[in-house]
Amino acid sequence: KIELPNKLAKRYPAYELYLYGEGSYAEEHKALPLTGIPVLFLPGNAGSYKQVRSIGSIALRKAEDIDFKYHFDFFSVNFNEELVALYGGSLQKQTKFVHECIKAILKLYKGQEFAPTSVTIIGHSMGGLVARALLTLKNFKQELLNLLVTQATPHVAPVMPLDRFITDFYMTVNNYWILNARHINFTTLSVAGGFRDYQVRSGLTFLPKLSHHTSALSVVSSAVPKTWVSTDHLSIVWCKQLQLTTIRAFFDLIDADTKQITQNPKKKLSVLNHHFIRHPAKHFEENPAIISDLTGTSMWVPVKVSRWTYVAYNESDKIYFTFPLANHRKTYTHAYCQSTMLDTNSWIFGCVNSTSMCRQGIDLSWKAELLPTIKSLTLRLQDYPSLSHLVVYVPSVHGSKFVVDCEFFKKETRSIQLPVTHLFSFGLSSRKVLLNTSGLYYNIELLNFGQIYQAFKLNVVSKCSGAKEEITSIYKLHIPWSYEDSLTIAQVPSSTEISVKLHIAQPENDSHVALLKMYTSSDCQYEVTVKTSFSQILGQVVRFHGGALPAYVISSALLAHGGQLFSLFSTGYCLEYAAILDKEAKPYKVDPFVIMIKFLLGCKWFKEFWDLLLLPELDAIVLTSQSMCFPLVSLILFLFGTCTAYWSGLLSCASVRLLSSLWLALKRPSELPKDVKILSPDLPFLTGVLLLVSWTTCGALAILLSYFYYLCKIVYLQASVTNFKSSQAVNPKHSRRNEKKSNHHKWSAASPLWLSVADAEDSLRMHSAVLNLLTWTVLLNMPSLVYWLKNLRYYFKLNPDPCKPLAFILIPTMAVLGNTYTVSIKSSKLLKTASQLALPLAVGAVAFGSAHLYRVPGFACLPLVLHTLCNLM
Repeated sequence: KIELPNKLAKRYPAYELYLYGEGSYAEEHKALPLTGIPVLFLPGNAGSYKQVRSIGSIALRKAEDIDFKYHFDFFSVNFNEELVALYGGSLQKQTKFVHECIKAILKLYKGQEFAPTSVTIIGHSMGGLVARALLTLKNFKQELLNLLVTQATPHVAPVMPLDRFITDFYMTVNNYWILNARHINFTTLSVAGGFRDYQVRSGLTFLPKLSHHTSALSVVSSAVPKTWVSTDHLSIVWCKQLQLTTIRAFFDLIDADTKQITQNPKKKLSVLNHHFIRHPAKHFEENPAIISDLTGTSMWVPVKVSRWTYVAYNESDKIYFTFPLANHRKTYTHAYCQSTMLDTNSWIFGCVNSTSMCRQGIDLSWKAELLPTIKSLTLRLQDYPSLSHLVVYVPSVHGSKFVVDCEFFKKETRSIQLPVTHLFSFGLSSRKVLLNTSGLYYNIELLNFGQIYQAFKLNVVSKCSGAKEEITSIYKLHIPWSYEDSLTIAQVPSSTEISVKLHIAQPENDSHVALLKMYTSSDCQYEVTVKTSFSQILGQVVRFHGGALPAYVISSALLAHGGQLFSLFSTGYCLEYAAILDKEAKPYKVDPFVIMIKFLLGCKWFKEFWDLLLLPELDAIVLTSQSMCFPLVSLILFLFGTCTAYWSGLLSCASVRLLSSLWLALKRPSELPKDVKILSPDLPFLTGVLLLVSWTTCGALAILLSYFYYLCKIVYLQASVTNFKSSQAVNPKHSRRNEKKSNHHKWSAASPLWLSVADAEDSLRMHSAVLNLLTWTVLLNMPSLVYWLKNLRYYFKLNPDPCKPLAFILIPTMAVLGNTYTVSIKSSKLLKTASQLALPLAVGAVAFGSAHLYRVPGFACLPLVLHTLCNLM
């Protein structure tokens, strides 16, 4: 643990700074004689500072391999595992603490010969966003940050915008980065986890493509050379392949003169491109030698055929195979070579004006690409008009075997178009192509594929005529508009299924075509079949829009609540919850209004009127800007939301019955409530206590306590009805007499209203709709309560509190509703208005809450307030 100044420790009692070490390094650095390169790790939502161990350990092993010529000092911040993805009130505080940590870290190196002036930051999840937010601090100097690497960080928008603090924080950070793009002078790398990351979809991790800010890269881990795997949200911090790639890049970024990370932005971008975008199977060199000497006692063997294979095994001599290009240029457009020897030496060259041999050649190895089992090079011959020969170098090998293949081909014979099936074919139809020619490399162009809702199953069947052992094919899905490629390795002959779907939709001005690059065997034939996968389309809808589901659930619950009020107004009684939900929760009541508003906002006069009313931007427009708006998605989400509202309603009704049974087992109520007056003597006192709790501690806590009070009232009413019915079954004459007496008192003007069993059951049906609406409202406010409970030993009062304004409305509302019966609101003047308000509020919950969930409880609260007022007016 790094001791921070007392003033700082008192200001941030929950946060700490640590230095990671192990073995002899840890023992030597306990007294903090630091001489290395500082790297600061920032954990994310509920993340531990101990997550730095994986990358810190790998960096230490690498430093040991080079005898500590260079080494890194890994620091980590303990954020007390705060839930910052659910509660955004502490994001600003974390940002300020990180700024103080950076200054404290740099002080540890004062007086050293190669003292650093900046740090490198690795941020996991929300930690990466906190690192980006450093630039928004008034007193932060950009010179303190040299390189930023983020892992599975949602840069574009929050995964679940559960309070306005998260949304405001994102808006501040992203607006700053866009407006000040040309002034950001450090390099940023964002790595996404791919489809295995179910918490943060990779589309959110791509940094905005800014016109003036070119020192930023975004890549999915499945496209990272030497990694080639997708990671889940947590394993991205310890995935060995990815951490090795990161550490190799870090060591290549070191400036030999300063023994720190280089300040040269071009070199930083070049290194990151080398390790994270395209690896040529060579060690990084800042200024690689383009011309190489081809001398020595090597054999020179001319090759004049268009397709050539050489198997090297126990070769004692170095061999140069030369391919004259003069004749091939007339017939072919491209040359392709691949080698299964994955060392880092140069292996392919181009010669100018050569005859039988050449002394110097252009090193084409830097143009090659490393794949899991081969390194390959594709050359377009017209790009190299001065080359007379292509030279492939085979070194002397002892005991190891590798294969080199080369071929010349016409582009037309290897580029095959395959239109994908329609989105609504539901997998009933398919399209296929057959690769009859015996080539080593094919490009399958997947036409009409560029939307995030498209998802396909691509089946590649290979049949081989030869009897070769362990033939391997590589299928690479290449997305040209973003670095989200994925690789599939298959042993042939075989049948391989590949999932084809996108993280980022194709930009409107982009004309590129998604490709399936096939690195094949010349002895095999391949059949490629594509068909739509309906299950994966639903998966894409959930991945991109699953966070909006609560808005649709509450929209359905609002329609059900409004339907109950209207039923009470028009017929004098309420329906069962399932029946009213089935009757009222219809997509055509909500979706057309949202689509119509979106259309009208395209008109200038309507947009001016909209702005005049100070209404926020429509969520559908926000989603359209992210290429995420598709009309049928809203319909699917509404159906899912209604289904969820139905089952949650049944669950809440069953829970009330179960709790009432437990109540009856402990204590039996004597009779139904006699007085239906809503303002009992203890109600103002209870409301005042709960409001005080909300003000002094946490608004969500007071809301939860009010919810439990309301639930107890319903359970008591249910127990009373159950007990009354059971006693009625035992003594029907007595019960009928009691009911007549009750009805007599009910309609007597001189006596207070009495409750009949029919009214009680009617009230329970009303309460079932209210309870479901309240349950989802309370659930959306619970994250801040969880955060408060976790930090209770540091802060007794949650500040800032996103639930406090809502608590001051909901607490008295729930207190009154708990004492409400349908008999007391049937004649209310507000009942019709309250029932009609449900529809516009249901539309509003979807229109303004699908991308801003924190707004949804407000829409749910308003009809409950009117329901409460119906008891008074």
